[in-house]
Amino acid sequence: MFGRLGAPEIILILVVVLLLFGAKRLPDMARSFGQSLRILKSETKAMRKDEAGEAHTDGSAATPALQSVADGRHAAPEAAEADVPHRR
Repeated sequence: MFGRLGAPEIILILVVVLLLFGAKRLPDMARSFGQSLRILKSETKAMRKDEAGEAHTDGSAATPALQSVADGRHAAPEAAEADVPHRR
């Protein structure tokens, strides 16, 4: 039912969009839509790259603060302060 849009239906949709938004706003809307798609694409690539990088690490290269906590020792105060968000 919805998968078969013919030329008359597409033209009708375009006319309705043109009437709703006007000819002046359509180029700006298309430009912002294109920018949003570019951002989404770059973020998706970055996430895939990060996931691929994490899959190759074995987890043995933990930071010294995390290793000391795992060993039962206390972490250095500098490491503890780094985890606390800064307040104004």
